[in-house]
Amino acid sequence: MTGWEEKLDPNLRRMAERVVPGMRIALPVDYAGVSMAMTRPLIERGAGDLDLVCVPTGGLQVDMLIGAGLVRSVETSGLSLGEAGGAPRFNQAVKDGAIVIRDATCPAIHAGLMAAQKGNPFTPIRGLIGSDVLANRPDWKVIDNPFAAGSPADGPDPIVLIPAIHVDVAIFHAPMADRAGNVWIGRRRELAAMAYAARTTLVTVERIVEESLLADEITAAGVLPALYVSEVAVAERGAWPYGLWGEYGADTAELQRYAKAARSAEGFADYMRAGALEAAQ
Repeated sequence: MTGWEEKLDPNLRRMAERVVPGMRIALPVDYAGVSMAMTRPLIERGAGDLDLVCVPTGGLQVDMLIGAGLVRSVETSGLSLGEAGGAPRFNQAVKDGAIVIRDATCPAIHAGLMAAQKGNPFTPIRGLIGSDVLANRPDWKVIDNPFAAGSPADGPDPIVLIPAIHVDVAIFHAPMADRAGNVWIGRRRELAAMAYAARTTLVTVERIVEESLLADEITAAGVLPALYVSEVAVAERGAWPYGLWGEYGADTAELQRYAKAARSAEGFADYMRAGALEAAQ
């Protein structure tokens, strides 16, 4: 096979080999298409000192990577298992000081990705003015608006500059891709933002379709063009135990089972070991 035919059926382990120690990895929010299918291959790969960027929040996948000892830092506006409660390995790592937390907000993360995709060093936003988040982010700069039209008597007009978030690898799961490598992401535009800002984008999908997703006016608006996609692999139910829009719902019972098991390092290890055995059978 050549060209995109070769890209469409790679082994997940081979895809994971594109992640090397020290990379900055973008991962999506739980409802947008988390590639849980890539989690174990990444852990098996063992590339550590990863800097994770949650777009804009994180959950099970991030918690597992932290539990496996692969994470150096996390930039996020929140991290939990949703209805299953807190993220236990993340919470423990924060208590132990084992990872660096870069506290952010949803708009700030999207602003940083936007700056990266446009080739700008930063994006200005206002919503952070007056918040305590600024005190914990010395890399975010507050300046006076140089275009303020008022007189000095009007007082200062501060604005926050969010530096570009350049990403080495973006990883997510989607319902389908076509033979040209175009990926259907629907209205999950955060996935597009991740891909635009990333040097490499790895996507798992439920299926490959024969017709071009860009040729149909109905689907074209929700397509991430192949230009922004590095590799695609088929992984049926690849978001499980999370759900995937229009495909299947979340397995809340499994998320709760993980949340209970991962309260301790031993329980986390047992859960991961059991899952590896199931996958091998």
